[in-house]
Amino acid sequence: MSNLPHPDTSGIRVNCAVITVSDTRTPETDKSGQLIQQLLDHGNHTVGEYGILPDEPDKIQQRLEILGKNPGIDVVIFNGGTGIAPRDTTYDAIEKLLEKVLPGFGEVFRSLSYQEIGSRAIASRAVAGVYRGKLIFSLPGSSNAVRLAMEKLILPELNHLVSQLGKKS
Repeated sequence: MSNLPHPDTSGIRVNCAVITVSDTRTPETDKSGQLIQQLLDHGNHTVGEYGILPDEPDKIQQRLEILGKNPGIDVVIFNGGTGIAPRDTTYDAIEKLLEKVLPGFGEVFRSLSYQEIGSRAIASRAVAGVYRGKLIFSLPGSSNAVRLAMEKLILPELNHLVSQLGKKS
């Protein structure tokens, strides 16, 4: 039995926003945000917005609310702030706004992460869901975690999930 999903709708160009949550990164030092953008570009998707926010729940929620109203954005990918340190508030800010949660994303991400980093994977609060008809992903800030989530989970399913929301066909 193959663990590959059924074929996706091909040719969909998904419009994404990439938001890095960090108190210290700049556009020049944001390797994870740059990596997400590169991988989306290689997957023939568009990055319509990019930004860096401080790890402040109010600012994260405000940005998500603004992006939720933007008809030009289909998917929002946050990175950073998913751990358990006091300043890691992305999960807390985003999870309560999600209208539907995709628990399988976090579960599979942590399982794959466990294979790479061992038991430290339990500290990840990566989450995905739907907000105002848009897919929302929240990833850890490390480049290795971003690459894992993008290559193994997000990019293979992006077209299918966006199609399921009725955004593209």
